[in-house]
Amino acid sequence: MATATWNGTVVAQSDDTVIVEGNHYFPRDAVGVDTRDNSQTSECPWKGTASYLDLVVDGEVNEGAAWYYPDPKEAAAEIKDRVAFWKGVEVTA
Repeated sequence: MATATWNGTVVAQSDDTVIVEGNHYFPRDAVGVDTRDNSQTSECPWKGTASYLDLVVDGEVNEGAAWYYPDPKEAAAEIKDRVAFWKGVEVTA
């Protein structure tokens, strides 16, 4: 079971994560806190364009703390509809 925690709150938990480059990608429906779209994007040569989400926990916002690939390249198809975390979100497995 992998668990993502921020500020003492579990933001995602699942026994169905995909690990890519050391990051756990959680199913989108495993995220148990409010999120909102963030305009930030980034490019990966083999995964494609990443989009970002802000996490909202108890009124506090962690901007761009989660990312996902809405339309990954074929080599990264296994992470479609999955979310990974950074910016102070601790992931344990």
